[in-house]
Amino acid sequence: MELEIVAKRENPLLKRTEVRFRVTHPNEMTPGRAVLREALAKVLHATRDIVVVDFSQSEFGRSASRGYAKVYKSKEDAEKVERKHILVRNGLREAEKKVEKVKAPKPAPPPRRDAAPKPAAEKPAAPAKEEKPAGKEEKKGEKSEGKPSGEKKDAKPAAEKKEEKKPEAKKGGKEGK
Repeated sequence: MELEIVAKRENPLLKRTEVRFRVTHPNEMTPGRAVLREALAKVLHATRDIVVVDFSQSEFGRSASRGYAKVYKSKEDAEKVERKHILVRNGLREAEKKVEKVKAPKPAPPPRRDAAPKPAAEKPAAPAKEEKPAGKEEKKGEKSEGKPSGEKKDAKPAAEKKEEKKPEAKKGGKEGK
């Protein structure tokens, strides 16, 4: 891995040195932040705890990466200026853990004065069981109660069945012409 400083700029107002760098890493994977911080600290003659790598991006189709880092005068200066998530990524600060709040159940609202009282909830009645035709329930050889074996319980004359199943007129066609 070779580290090359592309641009270097002093920022006295924020007490830091801003660095743009390029890393070539043939036959290796893209280096992580910790490795980059070590290499930048060596090249810039600083300690690892004051180097903050803002980002590093791999160049498409090449074994090289470009990035941006900042070297502060002290760790306290870095903690004052840098964004919290960048400090967490660089290992200079612990991640804040979210504390889940336990919500107390809300009490039921008082009944409205103008509304009529609702009756207590009743259990719905069990659905009525549908009766199956007698011919299917009975076993072969048994006779139905008082009826000849050929007739069904709900047997209707053929004329009544035809009246119930009247065909409906087709919609969308030429009606009434």
